[in-house]
Amino acid sequence: MPVVIRRCMCVFVFIVFIAFCAALTSHTAAAQTPQKPYAPGSSPTAGNPDPNTPRTLDALDSVFIEELTWLEVRDAIKAGKKTVIVASSGIEQSGPYLAVGKHTYIIRATAEAIARQLGQCLVAPIITLVPEGNFDPPSSGMRYPGTVGVSVDTFKRVVADVATAMRTNGFERIVLIGDHGSTPTPMKEVAADLSSKWTDGKTKIQYVAEYYDYPGLSKWAAETLGIKEDDEGIHDNYVITAMMAAVDPTTVRATQRAAKNMFVINTVPLAPVAKTVANGKKLIEHVATVTVAAINKAFGQPGK
Repeated sequence: MPVVIRRCMCVFVFIVFIAFCAALTSHTAAAQTPQKPYAPGSSPTAGNPDPNTPRTLDALDSVFIEELTWLEVRDAIKAGKKTVIVASSGIEQSGPYLAVGKHTYIIRATAEAIARQLGQCLVAPIITLVPEGNFDPPSSGMRYPGTVGVSVDTFKRVVADVATAMRTNGFERIVLIGDHGSTPTPMKEVAADLSSKWTDGKTKIQYVAEYYDYPGLSKWAAETLGIKEDDEGIHDNYVITAMMAAVDPTTVRATQRAAKNMFVINTVPLAPVAKTVANGKKLIEHVATVTVAAINKAFGQPGK
């Protein structure tokens, strides 16, 4: 065999040998290296824990479902908290000194007061987007920056889905309340529609109209707190400002208004802020008392 051919064969055999050794080394290293673990929280069981997993921590003292763990919600329902409030608010133009989340600040405070007065009750995540007018051309609140609305159909679908989710969770009494003028009719329609479908007796749902009564609240404030207002023609009044201040004075721009000698609404002074906050808390409790009475009447003493 020619020398050249023998040398080529030797080179070929050497290359094959080197490749084989490299492959063997790579395979051995792979066998010795553990598989890359799942990203934290993404293991196959992470999203599907045993529904009967025991709770080892003391529960948080909150009525808001989104603030609780799923274990706390589960155990609260098992312990008898089978009433849930499904509340809607609104994001819209209001008086020139009020945060556009006015309705959300108020209903979060009132819903908590209602749930605690009622007992054995939790509050679903608040539905913040409600009908605010037409988009094109814009009408009603949609004419102003900061307003965020949805169609009536979208709103009704969301309310129905949230209520249905609460039924699936195991709640037996679902209370619908709204803090905006566009919501009574659609929420009432949703309650009627779901009531006609839920014929198995497991769940009752009611829209409680007594919650949304600002004229009645202003009347109570005048008679009980001595608040006499003269309408200045802006989308604001004392009871709204006071309840918002009770949640957070910055939402009514208390400091900025005081600095400009404008801490007043409908001719009613708002200073000192501590007094307005105290009245706001009384107003929130009054709304809760009226609403709890209406709920008890509608459901027949739920959660007691």
